[in-house]
Order: sequence, then structure tokens, then C-alpha cells
Amino acid sequence: MACSVWRNARWGIEPLMARWFLGVLMLSVLSACSPVNILNALAPKAGITETRDIPYAAGDRRGLDIYAPQGQSAAPVVVFIYGGGWKDGSKPEYRFVAAALAARGFLIVVPDYRLYPQVRFPAFLQDNAEAVAWTKANIAQYGGDPRRIFLMGHSAGAYNVAMLTLDKRWLGAVGMDPDRDIVATVGLAGPYDFLPLHDPELEDIFGPAGDLRLSQPITFARGNAPPMFLAAGTADTTVFPRNTEHLADAIRKDGGVVEERIYPGVNHTKIIGAMAGVLHWLAPSMADVTGFLDRYVGRAKVTDSGASLLRNYAMTDGAAAKQ
Repeated sequence: MACSVWRNARWGIEPLMARWFLGVLMLSVLSACSPVNILNALAPKAGITETRDIPYAAGDRRGLDIYAPQGQSAAPVVVFIYGGGWKDGSKPEYRFVAAALAARGFLIVVPDYRLYPQVRFPAFLQDNAEAVAWTKANIAQYGGDPRRIFLMGHSAGAYNVAMLTLDKRWLGAVGMDPDRDIVATVGLAGPYDFLPLHDPELEDIFGPAGDLRLSQPITFARGNAPPMFLAAGTADTTVFPRNTEHLADAIRKDGGVVEERIYPGVNHTKIIGAMAGVLHWLAPSMADVTGFLDRYVGRAKVTDSGASLLRNYAMTDGAAAKQ
């Protein structure tokens, strides 16, 4: 049975039967289609221009995809960083997140980045920073507003965007300042305070930090950072919700702006799966995330950094000029 059955089967379902039908249909075709492929097949396509595999820097896994709402010349921009424990994941898997947000008027940038064991801390943060800098310098030509850039991530991706937002070293290394250039940040089910390490693989990934406290977003919690939305589920046994609670509490204690949501009964995958239109009922992730973004979407960052970024990250024949 092909994955296309999902797109054909969903139409005409009575609203009261939709959840039941969806669950039954999922079970009936899982042998033929992965859940991610199903969600991606059902994600919106109409009114969205998709541009794939744009290099933001030289080398493997340093390209990005763009999902732009058609008919907009200066759409607010969300750079979405996926998770996977810093060792798994790829940008095509998250089409369902990008398309759902693009259908609501946001231009979405989804970069790949280098993973373990190819690299260790802080290379994945450096790659993400390069992708954000490329976005700042180039997104206007794809219909995005470089003055309205948001960061968003799930799981390890939420860790990455939290570090880019709170620890100014990473964006500073590419000529940016999160306080100046980032409007706000969204983190879903992120690990922000996970010392001591008990996993040999995590010890290897973060060992280059030396002082492991320098690898933790909570170490850099500060009240003058861009506003943050942090959410987690009580049923998450992959990344315990205390990570979200601790970081939100630390930011509040320093006088910062943070919105915290803890969803009862929601686990690590449901919180991101609920971003898909057909799975909104799993958790209020989409409503809360878009509500947060909408509250800050009018706050354009007026800076003079764009010109220097354009010089440093100018694109020539589709290849990144700066490594």
C-alpha cells in the first residue's frame, strides 16, 4: 500500500470520526509507510514554494530547505532546528512542521547540520549559527524579512536554539548578536540542564567543552535575552520536563521574558507530532507556538548588520562563498 493512500483517504471524513479513522488507518499502513512519511505526505503543499538543498556553507550536511508562503514579500522567518540526539535526523523528515507553519504565513528555514560521530560539541552549534547568518543575509530574496527572525527547535534542536539565544558566543562568531538579530525563540522538549552525564556517548559528544557547565543552556540563562517559549510534556521520558522547568525558572528569576507550558500526558514525540495538521489533537503545540510567534511577529529588529552579513555570506552560483 503506497503512502499516497493517506492523502486520498483523509478527505470526506466526518469531524467526529476523524480521530478514530486516523488511528485505524495509521495501524493499517504502518508496514508500508513510516509515520514521518505519512505526516509529510499529508502536510500542506498549496500556496507554499519549496526550495531545497541550498548550501549555507561548504561541506557535507550544510544545506537548508526553505518553505515560503506564496504572495508574501516580507514574511516573518522561523529557522527550525530538528532534534535526534545530535547524532540523527535530516531536514526532509520535518517537512510536516515546516509546511504547517508556512501555511500560517511564516517562512520556514530547515537546515541540516553535522552530527556525531563526524563532529562533537560545539560543531553543531557552529553549523546552526552559520545557517542563521546565511538566513539573515539572504532570506529577503526568498520572500522573508531578515528583521524578523525567530529560532525554533525540538529536542536536541531545542538545545541548539537555546544555546544560540542565550550564549552569545555562537552567533557572535558569525557577526550576529541574538539580542539584536533574533526576535524570539521556541524550544520544544529540549535538554537544557542535564548534568551530570551518565551516557558514554553524551560524554564523548560534549567532552570537548572541558568544563561541562559551558555546554549547558541553563548556565547562560539571562534576563536580557530574546523572549522564549519553552514547552514539554509530563510523559516525556527521553528529555525530562524538569529541563524546561529549570530553564524557565532561571530566566524568570533574572527578570527575563519566558512562557512555559507543561502538557499533561504528552511525550517526547507527541509534542512535535502535534505540529502536523492531522495530529493537532495530540497536544496544543501548534496553537501555543503560533500564538507565541504571533505576539512577537510585529517586533522587527532594525539593525545595520545586514550589509556586513551580505558581504560575508554572499552566494555565488548557488555555492556558499564563506566556509
